[in-house]
Amino acid sequence: MQIRVGYELVYDCPQPTPMLLMLNVHYTRAADLVTPDLMVADPPVPAHSYRDGFGNWCTRIVAPAGQLRLSASAVVHDTGEPDAVPGLAHQHPVEELPDDTLVFLLPSRYCEADRLLETAWSLFGTTPPGWGRVQAILDYVHQHITFGYEHARNSRTALEGWSDRTGVCRDFAHLAVAFCRCMNIPARYCTGYLGDIGVPRSDAPMDFSAWFEVYLGGAWHTVDARHNVPRIGRVLIARGRDAADVAISTTFGPNTLRGFRVITEEV
Repeated sequence: MQIRVGYELVYDCPQPTPMLLMLNVHYTRAADLVTPDLMVADPPVPAHSYRDGFGNWCTRIVAPAGQLRLSASAVVHDTGEPDAVPGLAHQHPVEELPDDTLVFLLPSRYCEADRLLETAWSLFGTTPPGWGRVQAILDYVHQHITFGYEHARNSRTALEGWSDRTGVCRDFAHLAVAFCRCMNIPARYCTGYLGDIGVPRSDAPMDFSAWFEVYLGGAWHTVDARHNVPRIGRVLIARGRDAADVAISTTFGPNTLRGFRVITEEV
């Protein structure tokens, strides 16, 4: 199948403002691009791209004073298969984990695993290690947090999400990531496109989506605490420790987001 993805972001800056953008499809899906996801700036601005420490494509620009529109539209080939469920994947002892997974066991800006450690072990300490434990975490978070765009708050942490019991997809992901790390399962936060493919269409405006990956059985596996069912058509943009590592835009100066539109649909 083919999926059209894209965005239109409109910023209003009172002065020239440096920006760091993370909007390109992840390099692991580059071979699936039927048409490229080239960013178009109006007015045109010079851009410099690089790969960060997590392998994500990043773009640096300086937004001019006034209004700046950033947009892209691409077509991505996808298998059309739902997320795999690794029901027999085992959990590695910490001492046997690959070195590059260890950073995803540590507390981070939005995933305070150290502050949730006692809670996590009281909730999941008797669950079977491996996929059974991950599924128990997914079930708990899915039931514990009430989804609603009116609950969105970009400063909410995993601990606050657990306390508030409300949030959006990033809050589900942050809490589940933190619980997995508490239970010695490496977990990394993901952001990307996820449309209403294979599920009833929502009337809510399309947005970027958040999910996460866990390391079990020698591989990383996609999981989603908000939906808690395998989904079709995820298109990864970036991975990191939490949302702070994969913000779609980081601005180094005053600005107002005047327009925001995301496209992800089956062609």
